[in-house]
Amino acid sequence: MGEVTRCAAVPAQDRGSAPDPAPQTPAGLEPAPAKSEVRAEGRTGRWLWALPPVLVLVLGFLYPLGLVVQQSFTPEGGGGAFDAYRSVFASSAFREALGTTVWLAVGATVGCLVLGFVLALIIAFVPFPGARAVAKFIDVFLSFPSFLVTLALLFIYGTVGMANGVWTDVTGAADGPFHFLSTPWGVLLAEITYFTPFVVRPLLAAFSQLDTAQLEVAAGLGARPARIVRQVILPEALPALAAGGSLVLVMCLNEFGIVLFTGAKDVTTLPMLIYGKAILESDYAAACVVAVVNIVISVGLFGLYRVVSKRAGA
Repeated sequence: MGEVTRCAAVPAQDRGSAPDPAPQTPAGLEPAPAKSEVRAEGRTGRWLWALPPVLVLVLGFLYPLGLVVQQSFTPEGGGGAFDAYRSVFASSAFREALGTTVWLAVGATVGCLVLGFVLALIIAFVPFPGARAVAKFIDVFLSFPSFLVTLALLFIYGTVGMANGVWTDVTGAADGPFHFLSTPWGVLLAEITYFTPFVVRPLLAAFSQLDTAQLEVAAGLGARPARIVRQVILPEALPALAAGGSLVLVMCLNEFGIVLFTGAKDVTTLPMLIYGKAILESDYAAACVVAVVNIVISVGLFGLYRVVSKRAGA
């Protein structure tokens, strides 16, 4: 009995018994992969998903852009890398086109800011039937092509448009007085008409976040509407105005359809100069130089727009 007790007290491994078998994986189940393998597979999957859009970006945009830049430094007729740049920068046509582009873009931006602010004030704070429908129409208007607005202005103010037709019918004159669409002022009017909704839309969004209690308090203290707009509404609208104005400035700088459809022969902007050099004169090196300048200005203004939009919370 004592020997049995002593044997039972001895551990199993001391008695020479075999160790317990290793746990077996159930049939049909694989061991779980290591965390490093999972991370590696995740990175590979992300690269595979990113490959198609990267290829589209490279082949559809970066490669043609690289060809434009390369062509600007390697003219077909030979010469130095910067000969085309020196020739273009020294030409009066380029300087005039650059000046016309800048003043049209700045003028249209200022006009859009003023008109857009007034329209947004009326839609947001002046109750009238159809205000919501007007706001919805502005959203739809953003999808319209620019030449459509120009075509509508031609129907109204063109040489044989409605306004000149009414004038000749009333006065009996052979010709009407409205011929400004083929001048820089006509281009400016068309750009303001088309791009103003791009300012109204962010302003309406900013006005929807405005605390109406501030307006009520200001009105209760006897402030006139002009003072309320200047001291209460305008400070809240400044970020949206800056974001919308920056966007309009970038788009006006690159606008081509409006200038083309107005038929303003004496209005040559940078996009029109590129079209003339490449299509009409077959001077591709000069066209690429102007395109590079236009791209640099546009990217710089777009960077400004992104900074302003970020600060505005857009």
